[in-house]
Amino acid sequence: MGDGDRGRLPRHPALDGDLRGQRGARPRHPAREGGRAGLPRPAGRDTSGRAAPPDRHPRLRPQRGHGGRPAAPRAPARRAGGDGRGGSFVLCFLSDTRDPVLAAAEDAAIAAFAAARAGAGRIPVRLRRRTDNAGFKAGNVMEFLDHHAAGLDLAVMLDADSEMSAAAVLRLVAGMEADPRLALIQQLIVGRPAPRAFPRLFQFGMRAGMRTWATGQGWWQLDDGPYWGHNAVFRIAPFRAHARLAPLPDGSPILSHDMVEAVRLRAAGWKVRCLPAEDGSLEGNPPALPEFLARDVRWGAGNMQYRHLLFGPGLHAMGRWQLAQAILLFLCAPLWVVMLVAAVANAVTGGGAATPMGALAALLFLTWACNAAPKLCGYAEVLAKPGLAARYSGRAAFLRGAAAEVAFSLLAEPVSTVNKAIALAFLAFGRRATWAPQNRVDRGVAWRDAARLLWPHTLLGVICLFALMSVSAAAALLSLPFLAGLALAVPLCVVTAAPGFSAMLVARGIAATPEEVGAGSRDVAARPVVACQAGARQP
Repeated sequence: MGDGDRGRLPRHPALDGDLRGQRGARPRHPAREGGRAGLPRPAGRDTSGRAAPPDRHPRLRPQRGHGGRPAAPRAPARRAGGDGRGGSFVLCFLSDTRDPVLAAAEDAAIAAFAAARAGAGRIPVRLRRRTDNAGFKAGNVMEFLDHHAAGLDLAVMLDADSEMSAAAVLRLVAGMEADPRLALIQQLIVGRPAPRAFPRLFQFGMRAGMRTWATGQGWWQLDDGPYWGHNAVFRIAPFRAHARLAPLPDGSPILSHDMVEAVRLRAAGWKVRCLPAEDGSLEGNPPALPEFLARDVRWGAGNMQYRHLLFGPGLHAMGRWQLAQAILLFLCAPLWVVMLVAAVANAVTGGGAATPMGALAALLFLTWACNAAPKLCGYAEVLAKPGLAARYSGRAAFLRGAAAEVAFSLLAEPVSTVNKAIALAFLAFGRRATWAPQNRVDRGVAWRDAARLLWPHTLLGVICLFALMSVSAAAALLSLPFLAGLALAVPLCVVTAAPGFSAMLVARGIAATPEEVGAGSRDVAARPVVACQAGARQP
């Protein structure tokens, strides 16, 4: 391909037409436009109030084939052409799929995606498939930027299981156009309405916690914001210049690439911002506990690589702190397990006989409350604001969802903590990290499979519970928030993936998100599943 052709992606052979939008999406800007957590006001307006002619921006969706069905393309910003800006965008699928059968299915899915959205607006669709997956997602994106992005200025990143509305995309683009020193804007991402119990309960709490957490980060980190790898916009030129990732000293690629890219952009003098707005930015979450734990293992392997980069030259102090935070997110897990075992041993040997049970109970509650503080603050915000609560069908419905999520998280979080500790132990003894595609198929989990995966967690929980019960029933009772989930790990895994239990939650509207309330539970139950995603981490 010659230099003059580098900006022109070849059309997919089945896409001899353009993706066309619908009318109605206009750029909007978040609340607190002039505040610390917001975006700058857009510049470049003519005297009529209309936006100046925009640059061209690709929307990139990396994906990699996996067993089962190919990723089902969704319509990111499908109405972006309705206000005359369709010519400013091109939609690019960046495929790492090498299996010919999966590649053919992927081609057909993308062709159907484009054909179903034909109309006015003319947003071109392109498919680029690599012959290898060197560098995983980071390599996939950089290869596109190096060889196919001439004439393009901004890139909006999506994963194979994420989506953004037209208004959300245009808002990000307007923010970038307003400040030429902004290299990247990361929008908050919330879970897509889920028909399975596990992602449904998990993302209900995560949504509340991430909203308050991202607002706080946007306020105090300012231009040292995060990047989570998707549902974000970045400026192509500085990204190519400063976010190119060399292999680690042992020759392995950087797995958790997104935070490193953000830190390097900031070290080069560019701004990276976090936009704590929920609307129009969605992703899928793991459908069951086994997939959730596998994702944690992959993230842990990637985050622990940051130890090689923590003291690298040229990084800002905030960038080093962000890398350290990512390491501690997983390194704290074995510390929690060590403290748990030490506490049980202390009780069994009589060391806790003089401990006041009331004071111990208060301390344990405060420990839980501190860990859950962002989520609890998010819940309090919804309950305090009638408009927010109405999006969840009212305060009573929201409280039901919050209560179900708290009970779920008390059982699931200890399992996740022990699993992280086991994974880090394997890494310490030389198990090499890999970065395989994720399963996104809604499915049940057999009892045998759950037992095979979770027997170490269950064994630890049962031994600790029986040890405490042999000493003090009160001590065993106080330990339940930490040990009940471990002892019940197998039934927790099976039940939260069971179709019947999941259907009951959907039918009763328990843990329903605003998107589900707006769409109706029938639409949630009928949603198509996604069987693969980009080979990269998600927040």
